Amino acid sequence: MSDLAAQPETLERLLRFWFPPAEQLSISAQAVNHYYGEGDARKQVLFDNRLDVGAGEIVIMTGPSGSGKTTLLTLLGTLRRVQEGSLKVLGTELNGLEQHQIIALRKRIGFIFQAHNLFESLTATQNVRMATELLGIPPVDAEPRIEAILRRLGLGQRLHYKPKSLSGGQKQRVAIARGIVHQPQLILADEPTAALDAESGREVVTIFKELAKRDGCTIIIVTHDNRILDVADRIVNMVDGKIKSNVLVQKTALLCQILQQYPLFRELSPAVLANVADKMNLQRYSPGSEIVRQGEPGTDFFVIAQGEVEVLASGKLVNRLETGSYFGEVSLLTEQPRNATVQAVGEVACFSLNKEDFQEVVATSGSFEEQLRQALFERQ
Repeated sequence: MSDLAAQPETLERLLRFWFPPAEQLSISAQAVNHYYGEGDARKQVLFDNRLDVGAGEIVIMTGPSGSGKTTLLTLLGTLRRVQEGSLKVLGTELNGLEQHQIIALRKRIGFIFQAHNLFESLTATQNVRMATELLGIPPVDAEPRIEAILRRLGLGQRLHYKPKSLSGGQKQRVAIARGIVHQPQLILADEPTAALDAESGREVVTIFKELAKRDGCTIIIVTHDNRILDVADRIVNMVDGKIKSNVLVQKTALLCQILQQYPLFRELSPAVLANVADKMNLQRYSPGSEIVRQGEPGTDFFVIAQGEVEVLASGKLVNRLETGSYFGEVSLLTEQPRNATVQAVGEVACFSLNKEDFQEVVATSGSFEEQLRQALFERQ
């Protein structure tokens, strides 16, 4: 088996994605519910939503119309009050926040609205300048920045045009410039590329990537535009007011790199391997803790990501497993109770796959099942 000690950087990056320190979270939502209306007309539109997003992540939020994406986005931007649950943005708890605190927090956020919301009496430059004036950015700093952003967005010949003289895509680019000119720590964008052609849309997401990488800016994009999915660090899908899937793209890619080092996973097709990685969780165990217990029903399959475990049958040591080894498959394959206890030696981290997902992988991959059964035979 491969030893992850030989690739510590890959594992450390994966652990940072999976367990970001609290101080590095730009967004932390816990049990967020939201309602519209009052009395008999009150209707719940968000249900127990939970989401952690690290600084510098680009998150694409997808889902059908009416699924709650824009409602959640406006809660993040303090444009609606948090009713139930905890919602922290840039380290500030929004539930119960005072108005003056909301105003201060908004200055650290960039908003890009689908409806543009430009002032018809102002030119493109003046519309963007409003954002810098509201935030008190000195003209000597603001003016070069405003012109540079507008020119990069292809509006160099439209700097002094008013909205009535701009196309829908040009108005959208002005709105994007206004939302990023003050170099915010968080950008909330509602369909920012919907009105743009392929070239303009690609330039916008390239700018987003630069802001995320260079400045650690976190960017949340609500979109139906499949052309920009490749820039996402995380893809969140909402259905009927609830986050149904939350895929950390780089996490999946890194986990695939690690799993491919192990013989058990090496023969899986890329599609099956990515599916397995998407469904795996990562759990940490303290020294001496029991990961599985003999006699209990099997609920998970485990791959050791870091550390070492002891396998005990009736209290006697029968095996030691290191990084890259796996366990828990016997009970899941035979539908029998656990035949041994597995205990952490030192600090241990394990990737785990629940029973339902494990059985799905077995059913769709003959090579995976064959390797598992061969390992089971050799342990007899």
